[in-house]
Amino acid sequence: MNIKNLLHELYLSNVLGLSNYLKLILSLYMLLYSVCMSVYHKDNPDDVYMSINSMLHQTIKPNEVVVVIDGPIPQSLSSVLEGFKAEEHIITIQLDENKGLGNALRIGVLVAKNELVARMDSDDIALADRCEKQLKCFEEDENLSVVGGSITEFIDRPGNVVASRVCPLSDMDIKLFMKKRCGFNHMTVMFKKSEVLKAGNYQDWHYNEDYYLWLRMIQQNCKFRNLKDVLVNVRVGNDMYARRGGWKYFKSEFLLQKYMWEQHIIGGGRFFYNVMGRFIVEIVMTNRMRALVFQRFLRK
Repeated sequence: MNIKNLLHELYLSNVLGLSNYLKLILSLYMLLYSVCMSVYHKDNPDDVYMSINSMLHQTIKPNEVVVVIDGPIPQSLSSVLEGFKAEEHIITIQLDENKGLGNALRIGVLVAKNELVARMDSDDIALADRCEKQLKCFEEDENLSVVGGSITEFIDRPGNVVASRVCPLSDMDIKLFMKKRCGFNHMTVMFKKSEVLKAGNYQDWHYNEDYYLWLRMIQQNCKFRNLKDVLVNVRVGNDMYARRGGWKYFKSEFLLQKYMWEQHIIGGGRFFYNVMGRFIVEIVMTNRMRALVFQRFLRK
């Protein structure tokens, strides 16, 4: 239901009575949402422009966009953000030093004024109806805490698609999948701020800030959902698969699996299987082999 229809129904509510009036007020409230993004010095200014622009041109527009500037940035990137200052609902927060994505998102969530918060990455492009579809999910099921969706991955331009990722759709399937791999495409999620704060908000966990948050939300009995629809076109560089390997990346993955085992989210057998699989993909394989595995198997 869009805003014009809601206002029309609101007018008719004088005839329909108080209960319907209150329902319509609640529906209007559920159309309000914030966008939370983080930018840092390595971001490409053109990519950042396209990302923010895609969120400003949603079929149901956000009434707040929170952009956390994670440390000093070059003038070219500052100029892009300055260009959006005419948009009065864009809020920029400058951090003195780069402390990582987890810290930046934690601050962004705290600043966001709305209960519903849409995550967005600084180099991706959201489809125009992304947020409308997610808002509809929250309208249909008030018990939902997080709603994500599918992605396509492209190099250079959106038409040059190299992979896609569809996550499990139902609450039960997402939580089962979380025992193996992350069950959300992070850049697609919209969540309830109150539920994220209840789970401790974003915390520092290099490469896995989101996965760590979802695991803690599972322990809070939060309800999840994914849409099969593609919500975001994700920009990937030729070095993406190189960044998905190496000892630093593996250490982050290992410690997260250890956390899951210690919290009894997974058993010893699953812990061993997960760690060995990650060791082979992230340490043993070459970048080319890793790229093939991701595109053929890990994007399903």
